[in-house]
Amino acid sequence: MFYFDFGNYFRMIRLAWNEKIPKARTYTLAVLCLGVPITASFHAVCFLLDRVFFPGLAKVEMKAPVFMVGHARSGTTLTHRLMSLDQGRFSYFLLYECYFPSLLQKKLIRLGIELDRRMGGFLAKRAKAWEQRRYGKFRHMHAMGLTVPEEDDIALFYSMASGFWITKMPYMGDLDFYHMNDWPASKRRRYNDFYREVVRRQLYLNGPDKIHLAKNPLWAGRVASLLEAFPDARFVVNVRDPRETIPSLLKLLRSSWQQLGWEESRQRRCLQILAGQSWHSYRHPLETLKAHPETKGAIVDYRDLTSDPAGTIERVYQDLGLSMSDAFREKLAAAGKRERAHETRHSYSLEEFGLEPDSIREELGDLFERFQWEIETEVEVKADDQGAAGRSGPGEG
Repeated sequence: MFYFDFGNYFRMIRLAWNEKIPKARTYTLAVLCLGVPITASFHAVCFLLDRVFFPGLAKVEMKAPVFMVGHARSGTTLTHRLMSLDQGRFSYFLLYECYFPSLLQKKLIRLGIELDRRMGGFLAKRAKAWEQRRYGKFRHMHAMGLTVPEEDDIALFYSMASGFWITKMPYMGDLDFYHMNDWPASKRRRYNDFYREVVRRQLYLNGPDKIHLAKNPLWAGRVASLLEAFPDARFVVNVRDPRETIPSLLKLLRSSWQQLGWEESRQRRCLQILAGQSWHSYRHPLETLKAHPETKGAIVDYRDLTSDPAGTIERVYQDLGLSMSDAFREKLAAAGKRERAHETRHSYSLEEFGLEPDSIREELGDLFERFQWEIETEVEVKADDQGAAGRSGPGEG
């Protein structure tokens, strides 16, 4: 059954209706009142048809998934894309598959792609042009593309359960997609049951014997809930100096909100809430794994990931109890050379967001000691480091 969070939906309409900025109000209400009902209804019908056309779907099980979490901009996407090169082992979502979560939709699209290929690829060229217009301006921050591995959370966008809505509506404090551990147990169960159904369709498509590989920085706040729903889950936790990740994330989100014309004071309030939420994003995954020593987990230091990508992923495999093939090692070695050769960097100031290095160190002092983050007052942030926020998400025209 297709899941739809009516509580979130009507709350978002009310917030948009009362918005004082005409541009933001008009755009958001158009998306919520026109785009969402049409698209969500289409997805719901296709979900029902999945059971009719694919009766074997019910037999597919989600076993021992690997969840990649960590504060946004900490290297989760890079880790995910390196591991996704192990195609014989893992199943994951490509971006276009997130936009079309039904199995029937995916099957029809793949059929269309194959027919278009045989007829000269006219539609593929049009799709490439659209892709460049839509995502090209964001690729210096985060490489996106329709056939690039992406995070599961996007597949839940039109269920009104995706954190990507915060990139559209800066209403942190009024909308909560992060603190899943605090949701009522019944809501957590409905959400995770639907998420399991979404993944089940992807596994049916890619191979039911594969392991689902998920990357969602936002889910750093719900590791306990994920373990509750998926007791056999394994986790990869990415860590990076918070003086690099926090201002980078805040700047990306602010850029997204400014494009939509949201009020400056509202943006500032949300950025303050987001900065405070960062402490939990750093601590919760590590504390949950410590409290569950039976759960297999790996910690990835961003410095190791960028200096020795292949060696870092090999250590992740060891920690997760996974074997590594020679063919995958060769792919990792080639990808590692490309990654080390790409060193474009930007500088972000903490003071720009009213943050002080000493205050961050005070909040996360034990982690500074544990991971040996150097004492600095200003840091450089790799332009294409990986994160979830600040880029064009579903529903944006």
